[in-house]
Amino acid sequence: MKHTLKRHIVTGSFLAVCLFCYELASAAGPPGPPGGGNPPCWPAPCIPIDGGIGFLIAAGLAYGGKKAYDSFKDTA
Repeated sequence: MKHTLKRHIVTGSFLAVCLFCYELASAAGPPGPPGGGNPPCWPAPCIPIDGGIGFLIAAGLAYGGKKAYDSFKDTA
């Protein structure tokens, strides 16, 4: 009985020390300095919207042209 109790106390103490050390090691440090200056790319709107919109407009024109051609072909 004493041996089992002693083993549980030693094991519990070891786990408590390990947990405490882990908490100390993973504590967050102070925040970094605030950012400033210009945005990463200048001028500010750095979103490449031209390529995707160009393909979308081209696909819409092709689809509309096909629908208009089919409609014209059915009525003629």
